[in-house]
Amino acid sequence: MTAENIRLHAFVEGIVQGVGFRFFVQQRAAALGVRGWVRNLWDGRVEVLAEGERAALETLLGDLRRGPRAAHVRGVNFEWGPATGEFSGFHVRPTA
Repeated sequence: MTAENIRLHAFVEGIVQGVGFRFFVQQRAAALGVRGWVRNLWDGRVEVLAEGERAALETLLGDLRRGPRAAHVRGVNFEWGPATGEFSGFHVRPTA
């Protein structure tokens, strides 16, 4: 029996652009076997949409709250939802 996949949609606030945050998230997601994407937003936040097993996504959420060394995360707003299975890997997307 395999664990059910779910979706995490998160917005990270603080000093999170220009500090390697997207690369950090991509590396952590790959290590956890999580699929989806990360991108910078025009307002200075970082958006993450990820799917995988709940335990892996909870670990990723902890990583988002910490960030890479040069980042200063002020907060993470997130919601859980059903997985769609639309992703084949984890990618950095262009700024929105």
